[in-house]
Amino acid sequence: MSAVDHLFAATAFAGPMEQFEIVSIFPFGTENINLEFTNASLWMLISVLVASAFMFAATNKAQLVPGRMQSAAEMLYQFIANMLRDATGGEGMKFFPYIFTLFVFIFLCNLLGLLPTIPGVPHALHVFTPTSHIIVTFALAMVTFLLVIITGFYKQGFGFLKMFVPTVPLWLLPLITVIEVLSFLSRPISLSIRLFANMLAGHLILKLFAGFVVGLLAADGLFKAIAIIPLLGNVGVFMLEILVAFLQAYVFAMLSCIYLNDAVNEAHH
Repeated sequence: MSAVDHLFAATAFAGPMEQFEIVSIFPFGTENINLEFTNASLWMLISVLVASAFMFAATNKAQLVPGRMQSAAEMLYQFIANMLRDATGGEGMKFFPYIFTLFVFIFLCNLLGLLPTIPGVPHALHVFTPTSHIIVTFALAMVTFLLVIITGFYKQGFGFLKMFVPTVPLWLLPLITVIEVLSFLSRPISLSIRLFANMLAGHLILKLFAGFVVGLLAADGLFKAIAIIPLLGNVGVFMLEILVAFLQAYVFAMLSCIYLNDAVNEAHH
């Protein structure tokens, strides 16, 4: 069997949804509580370690004339700081560590999930994208949602509830208030679905195009020649996914900043 045949057999066996399978690496816990360490946990940990290593290397020996890594870290710092300051004003800068961590974590989870899997590596250690699972994105969204609520009541007391009562004609007030409450409660849902759906769709398309390429290469005659078409398509989608990895992290962080603005600055309707 040729190398292409082996690759075709592996691709055919591994369906496009298999890349999203949660696999246990170190199972442990109790009968009622499952605390096992999975591939999702592993790649979230890798993202944290990569971010920590980068920031340590960039800032460990900071110089007046920065090198490449220090310049990259400073640009990232300014980018997040400006985004947060524009959305919340100076009052919101106390949340910079949270927004910075959120952006970098999501971006690395998205980006590292695009790495190719090394052949022969056990399935549990295959490259995995944690943000392609809604439970991960929803957990991140809920942290922002709860932070907004806690900060809002701490800063404004019950005045925080004014954001649900805009200045409208009295007969419209009950309807608009209900809409405002539902809109507020839907924030973590929209945040989580947007990120999860984009990561899921992008990886599915990459896997499907890869399957087309391998299938055509395993065929005879003209089919081998036209394999270049899905191959070029896959390259294009891959480049687009790198951009999407950044944009989705940016959108998630930006919306978090906008939501935090309601908490640190009194809403005016």
